[in-house]
Amino acid sequence: MSESKTITLDEKKAQVGGEPRYSSWYELTQDRIDKFADVTEDWQFIHVDQEKAKATPFGGTIAHGFLSLSMLSAMSYETEAPIAGAAMGVNYGFNKIRFTAPVKAGLKVRGKFTTVGVDEKSPTNILTTTKVEVEIEGEKRPALMAEWLGLTILAPGAG
Repeated sequence: MSESKTITLDEKKAQVGGEPRYSSWYELTQDRIDKFADVTEDWQFIHVDQEKAKATPFGGTIAHGFLSLSMLSAMSYETEAPIAGAAMGVNYGFNKIRFTAPVKAGLKVRGKFTTVGVDEKSPTNILTTTKVEVEIEGEKRPALMAEWLGLTILAPGAG
C-alpha cells in the first residue's frame, strides 16, 4: 500500500475483525540470512554454515526467527495504510510471538495482517492491535504468529 494513501480512524476501526491483508512474497536467501547474522552477531551454525546445517533435522540452513519477525515492517508498508492526520507511527511491541515453523534458506514468506483492535488511548494516541502471521510459500504452518501493537501519534489538531 502506498504511504501516500491514508485511511480515516473510522475506516481503521471498521477493519476490526475484517478480512486479512496480504503482502507480496519475500525470498529469504542465504545472502539475506548471512547479512542478518552479521548485523545481529548471531552466527549460530543452523543459519550460516550450510554444510554443518545439512546434518540437522532442518536439512540445511534456516532463517533466524528474528529475521522473519523483522520482515513484518517491510510487509506492513504494503498492507497497512496510515491513519489520516498521523504525525508518526511507532512500534509499540507485541502481546505474544510464537515461532511455529522454520524457514529454510531460499524459501519465500509473506505477511498476513488482520486488525483485531483499535483503541483511542487519548485524543492523539491510537493503539492498533494486529494479528500477524508470516506464511511460508508452499507450507501449511506459518513461520510465526504474533499480536503486534502499533501506536499512531496524530499531529496536533488532527484528532
